Amino acid sequence: MSQSFLESVKNRRSIYAITNEPILSDEKLEELIQQAVKHTPSAFNSQTARVVVLFSEQSKRLWDITSDTLKKIVPEENFESTAQRMTMFGSGYGTILFFEDMQVVESLQEQFQEYKENFPTWSQQSSGMVQYVIWTALSDEGYGASLQHYNPLIDDAVKSEWNLPSSWKLMSQMPFGKVVAPAGEKEFQPIEERLHVFK
Repeated sequence: MSQSFLESVKNRRSIYAITNEPILSDEKLEELIQQAVKHTPSAFNSQTARVVVLFSEQSKRLWDITSDTLKKIVPEENFESTAQRMTMFGSGYGTILFFEDMQVVESLQEQFQEYKENFPTWSQQSSGMVQYVIWTALSDEGYGASLQHYNPLIDDAVKSEWNLPSSWKLMSQMPFGKVVAPAGEKEFQPIEERLHVFK
């Protein structure tokens, strides 16, 4: 394991203060994300991850949809902080949507009955890995990002807006952009409580 890889792991943080100033070209960003999606592992090499990249106005549209959805369920007197979050997420360079294709998951469940109960869990693990790989790759290029979970509240509206397959299950949303303010100090639990080694 190279030190440069570990440094990338250490440097990736949740960054909320972002702007839409460009760092890489859209083409370079697409290439980075393509490579991450292509080479992230999945159970049975099932490749269930589906990723949608929204730039500029398309990204803002996502957070408008999310804001409109939340207005219906968040009390008006409490909505100001929610509106501020939506504005913050929409002020970045783009947003990445992570999905899992449940049609593939269900097909694997039919093919391998002995593992039927495991495939949804393995699908989530695969999704987590591709999210982490993309997040870390963006961080290496100087982008700040965070992971949001407004699913399943916005699922139907998102699929309708971008004409996405009904079998795609929305897992998370990742707004990203140029870093305005770094993340604060991070606290860690004692590693001895989290890692046990037997020789």
